[in-house]
Amino acid sequence: MTGLDLPASAAQPDRATLLTAMRVAARAPSVHNTQPWQWIYRDHRLSLYRDDDRRLGTADPAGRQLVISCGTMLHHTRTAFAAVGWRAETVRLPDPARPELLATLTFRPLPDAPTVLRNRPETIERRRTDRLPLREPGDLTGLVRSARLLSQRYDVMLDLLDAATARRLSAASEHVAALRRYDIPYLAELYWWSGHEQIPEGVPAAALVSADEAARVPAGREFPPSGHTARRGDQQDHARLWVLATENDSALAWLRTGEALSEILLECTAAGLATCPLTHITELPSTRRIASNAAGGHGIAQVIVRVGLAPDREQHSQTPRRPISDFLTIDPDTAAAGSGERPAVPSTWSPTAGAPEPKEPSR
Repeated sequence: MTGLDLPASAAQPDRATLLTAMRVAARAPSVHNTQPWQWIYRDHRLSLYRDDDRRLGTADPAGRQLVISCGTMLHHTRTAFAAVGWRAETVRLPDPARPELLATLTFRPLPDAPTVLRNRPETIERRRTDRLPLREPGDLTGLVRSARLLSQRYDVMLDLLDAATARRLSAASEHVAALRRYDIPYLAELYWWSGHEQIPEGVPAAALVSADEAARVPAGREFPPSGHTARRGDQQDHARLWVLATENDSALAWLRTGEALSEILLECTAAGLATCPLTHITELPSTRRIASNAAGGHGIAQVIVRVGLAPDREQHSQTPRRPISDFLTIDPDTAAAGSGERPAVPSTWSPTAGAPEPKEPSR
């Protein structure tokens, strides 16, 4: 067996399938496109680890947004494997003594995946975060009903805000911007992760909005402005605001929020709608309380999602993603797992642009 070959087994995905699925899953959204995850394949098990070196120390000191981001990746990964004929059984937070280990996946064949699952990779490729003004999405009754059912699987509550409540939440967003305007550590962090090109992480300049465009999206996070463009003309933002909330504020709740968020974003994309997840309103205690009250006061707000319609036929380049070699490690020595050895997750990871293969851990 060569160093990167997976053990041959009719009951396990082969190496090509693993790489195919993980390349699709890597399109998962994350806060500031930090992609704060690491995966290790060992002993027929795929393990998800949080990468705290990619945590936003100022905006996300507790790692809540990091874990939510990992939750979106977890759901994207299960979805990608289902599309190629594998059901991924999930154990969340399997070891209380190792909080960095967020989930483990084991596999069994899924020979008759429904069409909607087989088509999900195309939906994943189409989904993007749209920070520009959006048009009114129309009647969302059926979609909201479906999204609520999907969210309930993860013990996550979803509320669609009415116009008056949405305006209060937009005011809270503007309050956050005012409080952060002279927060030097926060701004330094924001500029570090945005506005760059030719790197496989962060929010590229092409995905940012100008000051004119941002002024027409009152609920959006204030990123460094990009140029002087006025895309979508005089279009004001008429996106509807959805709030995802949980009963508690635990790591498990955060992880499940990310999974529910992934489900909802893909459902909206499949329905032809544009979306933009927002977490800045939930970063500060005062505005998080406003968001929680806006959602009915029966839970703790975790994420707000803008949902609307974008103009047809707009062309947008995909935001970058790290090469698979940077976040996936395949261990050829599966016997090590049986010995109780703990997989070592390096404290730093240096992207290797264009590298086509996952790493083989040193032995």
